[in-house]
This record gives sequence, structure tokens and C-alpha cells, in this order.
Amino acid sequence: MREIGIGVVASFFFAVTFVLNRSMDLAGGSWMWSASLRFIWMLPFMFLIVTYRGNHALLFKEMKQHLPHWLLWSTIGFGLFYAPLTYAASFGPGWLVAGTWQITIVTGIIIGLLMRPKKGAALPAGVERPPFPVGGLFISLLILIGVGFIQLQQAESLPLPTLLLSIFPIVIAAFAYPLGNRKMMELCGGRLDTFQRVLGMMIASMPFWLILCTIAFITSGPPPMDQIIQTFIVGVSSGVIATTLFFIATDRARHHPGTLAAVEATQSFQVGFVVVGEMLLLQAPLPNNFALVGLAIIIVGIILYSMYSKRIQDKMRSKVKIKVS
Repeated sequence: MREIGIGVVASFFFAVTFVLNRSMDLAGGSWMWSASLRFIWMLPFMFLIVTYRGNHALLFKEMKQHLPHWLLWSTIGFGLFYAPLTYAASFGPGWLVAGTWQITIVTGIIIGLLMRPKKGAALPAGVERPPFPVGGLFISLLILIGVGFIQLQQAESLPLPTLLLSIFPIVIAAFAYPLGNRKMMELCGGRLDTFQRVLGMMIASMPFWLILCTIAFITSGPPPMDQIIQTFIVGVSSGVIATTLFFIATDRARHHPGTLAAVEATQSFQVGFVVVGEMLLLQAPLPNNFALVGLAIIIVGIILYSMYSKRIQDKMRSKVKIKVS
């Protein structure tokens, strides 16, 4: 359960992203600057952390050996995750984007099923082949219903094509983030720690962000000072602190799919944090009754996920003990 607690703390710092991205959009800032500057700010912080720990040489060696894979999965895990999510901020309040983002819980299960070891495949010592997550799929459906409820508020004010356009980028991001994260964990195979992996993914995704910066400069000119300051806050809070905490939690749970799914599900708490943050900082109105029902359903879903993951993990541990004895 400690991994789930780390995930909840990470979700608080992640919430800063949705609030400030909405703030920058309302001020007329380019979403491309908002997305790319976050990772540019993150890079020196993570480089100093990894260098201070004396782990940079091993990271560069790993990246050199598997550079094409690093470039591919880092661009997917960071680039195709954050750029669409930032773009979606122009279509509605941050809590709406954060709420819709919870479909990543479902996409995480889908990707987990696709990456599930085949029968007879060699697994690390003490690791069992995970069971088919029937309960997890039902809980994910419940969370999707909650997402549907919060979208009803937006549907009242947006035409259907615009509403779909606001949802589609979030769907891309929801698949890209867990896919890139899990593929990089698989590629690193436990040889790199969380800080090394995050730094490596930042470096490998930097060509994507530099291209986005170039497009932003051509189309919108240089970013205003307010946007530079706010992207710095997002970079430190969400990029460095939240990403590192979340990756620590997923690394600790990588051999236990039930717990891993629950850690990914802790992102649901972002919605509540974002609602409060927007009300305090942006004077945003309280979500309507439909949206509040949706938020409540999502919270119930995360609680059920925690209970479900603990039960699955206990079963797998008991199987290992029986085999050992």
C-alpha cells in the first residue's frame, strides 16, 4: 500500500499542471510553449540530481546501446503524452481535462493485457504470471462512467465536433503515457533507477520538444514572462517532483500488475486537487451536479482499485509461499 500512497502524493503535484496550463491558456499563451518549456526546465534539475548521485555514466551507456528504443518510447511516453494534454486545456477548465484524463486507468489495463507474459514465459525469481484482471476491468468501467458524467457539463456548452476534438487528444495521451512508461521499464530491466530513467527519457524526447519550440516561435513569437514563470513552476512541481514520485511507485510495483494498476489509478485524485486549485486561483465555478456525481464515482473507483489490488497481491504472495514450501 505504500506505493499507492506515493502515487497519491504524486497526483497532488501533477494537479499543478492542469491548473497552470488552464491559467496560461486563459492568458493567451501558446500551448506549444506551455508543453515544451516544462521539459526544458526539467532537464537541468534532473541532470544535477543524477550527476550528484554519480549515476550518469551508466545511463549514457544504456542509452548508447539502445538509442533508437530510447528515442521512440521516450517521445511516446513524454511527447505524445504531454503535448496533447496541454492542447486539450484550451477546450475547458483544468478539472474537466483532469477528469477525462482518468481514462488512462483503462488504457493502463489494456496495455498491461497486451504486454502480459505468455504462458510458459521465463519470469524473474519469485514473480508469478499475473491473472486476468476481470475485477480491474469492471472497476475501470465504473471510472469511465464517472468520466462520462463530468463530460455532460461540457456537452451543454460545446458543439459535438468541438467536444470530440477536446477528448481525442486526451485519449492519445492516455495511451501514450502508460505505454511509454512500461516499455521503458521493460527496456531498462531494473538496471537504472527512477532518476536515471526519467533523465534519459527527457534527453531522448528533447528533439520532439525543440521541434515544438521552433513551431511555437514561428507561429506565436517568444513566450511572455508570465508563461515562462508558470512553466518553471509546472516543470519543478509536476515534472520533477510528481514524475519522479510516480515512477518510483511504478518501479516498486512493476512485478505486481494489480498494485501497478492501482498506482496508475491514483491519478484520479488529481481531479479533486484541480477543482480546489482552480476555485482558489482562477475563481472557477464549482462543477455542476452531473460533474460532482462523476467525480464521486471516480473516487469510489480508486478506493475499489486499492482494495482489489491488495487482494490480488495477497493471492500471488500466498501462491509463491506455497511453491517455496
